[in-house]
Amino acid sequence: MLKRDPLSGHMFVFMNRRANLIKILFWDRSGLCILAKKLERGRFKLPREVGEDVTHIEVESAELGLMLEGLDLRGARRRQRWIPKRKNPKESAVRA
Repeated sequence: MLKRDPLSGHMFVFMNRRANLIKILFWDRSGLCILAKKLERGRFKLPREVGEDVTHIEVESAELGLMLEGLDLRGARRRQRWIPKRKNPKESAVRA
């Protein structure tokens, strides 16, 4: 059982025990769609280690795309993103 709203706009990804088949269920405003991909060789790898009792994990769309390409993301590191420094609004008003 999903225990989530399938009409929420999220994608629901299901993987079989052998990890060679993925099915994706999503709502496209006119009905539910299901996509499936089966690997002829190899297995899909989750982006991080999960325990046996975990019923669901959340992944970003980029991670899902890389998973579907067959890449193993467990050894990948995410680089720190650059965030611009916020200017003090009082300083910009004085200079203007």
